[in-house]
Amino acid sequence: MRLPVPVEALWDELQSVRAEILEEIDGLSQAQLDWRPDEREWSIGEIIHHLTLAEVSTGKLTSKLFKEAGPSVSSFPGDLTAFTALPPWPPGPAEAPPLVRPEAGHERQELFSAFLAARERSRQSIERLATGDPRALSWSHPRFGVLDLAQWWQLQARHDADHLGQLRGVKAAPGFPTA
Repeated sequence: MRLPVPVEALWDELQSVRAEILEEIDGLSQAQLDWRPDEREWSIGEIIHHLTLAEVSTGKLTSKLFKEAGPSVSSFPGDLTAFTALPPWPPGPAEAPPLVRPEAGHERQELFSAFLAARERSRQSIERLATGDPRALSWSHPRFGVLDLAQWWQLQARHDADHLGQLRGVKAAPGFPTA
């Protein structure tokens, strides 16, 4: 499906960050995925699990908002060339809501399969985003307030990039297993 320009740009951003994450985790062992720099920090496996849960949640939100709007949602506007920017990132760390809080101990293959499958489903959600005016579909985020559906997907890309930095930090931490 050919996507409108702003939707294609959003998809490209999502894919670019995902490619960097996949490059960072390629070849990591189970021990490396499970290792934590300290008891308060997440392991790489937990980061990947969290990113998967968050992406699945954004996909479910897409389905929910389109379903609730029904036929009243107007078509994607032909003159919409860019999405509304996200509000500034709130200062300080945030605790993951229970819905996207990761669990430790997922097997490598299960973790990677779920991560890749979430992105495949996200493509369907992005294609759905391209069928309606995302500005008319909104939901409140606990830290950002009300966001339209395109902003939710922009947040997904920013969120992935933020955790990419965290993942790199875990790999660079003293004591990270060599295999």
